[in-house]
Amino acid sequence: MKAVAKINERKATITVTGRIDVVTSPEFRSVLSSVDYENVDSVDIDFTEMEYISSAGLRELLTLKKRLGDKPLMVVNISPEVEDIFEVTGFASILDYTVAAKKADFSLMSFKEFLSCKASNAPDKEVLKAEGNTYTWKDIDMCSQIIAKDLADQGVKKGTHVGICGFDSANWILTFYAVQKLGAIACLINFSLGDEEIIQTAISGDVTHICLGETTNLTGDLETLLIKEGSPVKKIYDIRKTVLFKERYAEYDNLADRFAGKVEADDACVMVYTSGSTGVPKGVLLSAYNILNAACSNRDSLLLTDKDIACLMLPLFHIFGLVAGCLANAVADCLTLIPDDIRTSTLLKTIYEEKCTVFHSVPTMLLAIVNNKEFDPEKVKTLRSTILSGALANPAQVGMLIEKFPNDHFAAAYGLSEMAPVSITDYYDTRERIMHTIGKPIDGIDIRIFDNDKNSECGVGQAGEIQVQGFNLMSCYYKARLDLQSIDGDGWLHTGDIGYMDDDGYLHFSGRIKEIIVRAGENIYPAEVSKVIAGEEGIANVFVAGVPDNFWGESVACALVMKDGCEFDEAALRASLASKLARFKIPEHFFIYDSFPTLPNGKIDMVKLKKELAAKKTGE
Repeated sequence: MKAVAKINERKATITVTGRIDVVTSPEFRSVLSSVDYENVDSVDIDFTEMEYISSAGLRELLTLKKRLGDKPLMVVNISPEVEDIFEVTGFASILDYTVAAKKADFSLMSFKEFLSCKASNAPDKEVLKAEGNTYTWKDIDMCSQIIAKDLADQGVKKGTHVGICGFDSANWILTFYAVQKLGAIACLINFSLGDEEIIQTAISGDVTHICLGETTNLTGDLETLLIKEGSPVKKIYDIRKTVLFKERYAEYDNLADRFAGKVEADDACVMVYTSGSTGVPKGVLLSAYNILNAACSNRDSLLLTDKDIACLMLPLFHIFGLVAGCLANAVADCLTLIPDDIRTSTLLKTIYEEKCTVFHSVPTMLLAIVNNKEFDPEKVKTLRSTILSGALANPAQVGMLIEKFPNDHFAAAYGLSEMAPVSITDYYDTRERIMHTIGKPIDGIDIRIFDNDKNSECGVGQAGEIQVQGFNLMSCYYKARLDLQSIDGDGWLHTGDIGYMDDDGYLHFSGRIKEIIVRAGENIYPAEVSKVIAGEEGIANVFVAGVPDNFWGESVACALVMKDGCEFDEAALRASLASKLARFKIPEHFFIYDSFPTLPNGKIDMVKLKKELAAKKTGE
């Protein structure tokens, strides 16, 4: 049993997980007694993750009810099993309570079946708001049916590879479901790619049709991609934000019964491309079984309900945005808001005015929001859940974010395009674990830490490659050579990341194999050096990488962004680091930046920044 008490605006919420029985009831009593009830107006006991309550536990609830007197006590989200206990013991007439909504089982559904289920069971539930329009599940079903008809008329059928390329929008999501209705494969293309890059992506993924919205670097018109030499693209379909499919509802009656063909839950249906921050992007093949079950895992980890309002700024072409940012909301019936743009001022305004409760992001964006002159903790007080993923935040940054977002439950998470999520911290986890780990393996996921040189697993606390397998693992990289497939003969995905497990089963991230700096035969993990430097006074952001060195082979270079009003003092920094890092780990080169270059998903563009550091080192 675990119980955590929090007070917000004179309301106490006590969240309980596990079992309250004769063994754990004293601990439950201790938590209940820790609350200053004189300074609260009401109390909620949240039983969302409660398995069982015994007579001893019921007695503690009765005692609390007596203690509160006329102040409201509500036991929320009890399971049917706990409700039976309340009924049998008469507590149903003593306590006010709500029963948790039954979680639908989407584990063996295709996206086509998933949408049909939602449209049948909750047709009028508003679940999407973008570009000034609100969409119910019925709207999504009808609009996607109209789009599916258009695509079918263009020759899309089961197995066709259909690219979706554009800024996040309602039309992006509607098109995604339309592609799934046809049994086609949705190939999610980065909206910041230029003409030639889109063509190369289409060639590598055998993409014959592209649904094109607003993009960043496309130089020509919608037909440009058709006339490029060597392009496999046959048709372009317009999904820009100005196209309003709701205006075509009159067509729906003649389409309602079309596209009834069977789509299996574990058919390949999505191709996500690796981000390309460390190499050439590869097409990751995933199924609805992979993605919907992963989304359900995120829903459960974050305690998402249909009362939540989520601000979605993560790009939908990225696995983080697709699974945690969009589909976890969908399985929980959250309202997903897509802001007009991802400027920090716009995000702050959206969160404040719409009273958003969920906002997932990468650390770079959250730090930029905090640094916006309009930031005020009051504007983000409604946020209760934020996953930090996609890029690593150092402990000092996470600690600062926890302070700046007063009611938010931050979750440190780890995942890859090939398999996400892999691990996540608990909703009520400790500050230390959120700051220093990337969580525990989610249910159904196996993690091992492996020493590839010794061909053996590492012990607790020993660093090695993070290798994973489980229900949400990709089938393969599309058409990649066998030697480029990252899954080995025993079914383990070799992540290329270095980490270790602690005694409590939490995963710690140390860096990437390709990023390890080898200086005169010594292995240096950039993440370790970055973490130490980030804790120094006056430093806002840090990036550490190896750069070529004629003497050492590689030397350590460090890029820094200083906090406003702080000046860089190299001598003072070196003196401070001398007691915290081995001498060979202290960077030889420091370079000051106003800000770091980033990819569209918010990650630091490590390839570009590392090249810049190498060039700066050469020019010193």
